[in-house]
Amino acid sequence: MTDRLRLGVNIDHVATVRNARGGDVPCPLRAARLAEAAGADGITAHLREDRRHISDADIEGLMRQLSVPLNLEMAATDEMQAIALRHRPHAVCLVPERREERTTEGGLEVAREENRLAHFIAPLAAAGCRVSIFIAADPAQIEAAARIGAAVVELHTGAYCDAHDAGRWEDRDAELARLTGMAAFAREKGLEVHAGHGLTYETVPPVAALPQVRELNIGHFLIGEAIFRGLEASILEMRRIMDAARG
Repeated sequence: MTDRLRLGVNIDHVATVRNARGGDVPCPLRAARLAEAAGADGITAHLREDRRHISDADIEGLMRQLSVPLNLEMAATDEMQAIALRHRPHAVCLVPERREERTTEGGLEVAREENRLAHFIAPLAAAGCRVSIFIAADPAQIEAAARIGAAVVELHTGAYCDAHDAGRWEDRDAELARLTGMAAFAREKGLEVHAGHGLTYETVPPVAALPQVRELNIGHFLIGEAIFRGLEASILEMRRIMDAARG
């Protein structure tokens, strides 16, 4: 099925649990292999500046062992650029990063840093990495991402998911309408469209149904759900819901 929506599974929070106690378990690489066996189309891992979950050794192991693409999430810093150029993962997704945040809280501000980011991503693209920018569903950010030469934008679905979880239905519907319009706008600009952040079994169907969206990246919910039903079963259920929504 050529229109099949891809699922990228983020394994960051397997590493979070490991790091809470130290040692080697649970192993993010084992989670990545299980996700791959369960039908994940790719693995996402965010190497943060403070190494709070994924480590440099995890990235090295993923590059050696995966047979599906690795999507390396990272901040737009010289250190991270050097790491990406050394490993040359299939995809590099640039995200905003603040030490005090628990999770990525919003999209990257591309429009205000257009010149710097254009120079930042050029060597990554030249090395063969598909460069993705994690942004809010905002036309100015989409236009800037297209101008700097990004191949992909990943639309931040957090506001939509937060409104749904809080029962703010009007806000939820407004955020979904924004995502719908901006997915179409980004595609018109020649960008491949991905989406992610906060998606669950309940919130994923309307996003999965958007015809311009080619990939969803989901992590925290799936790792949490794996505690109760196992990682393979959690991924298989997400895959089933995504496919049904896609029609």
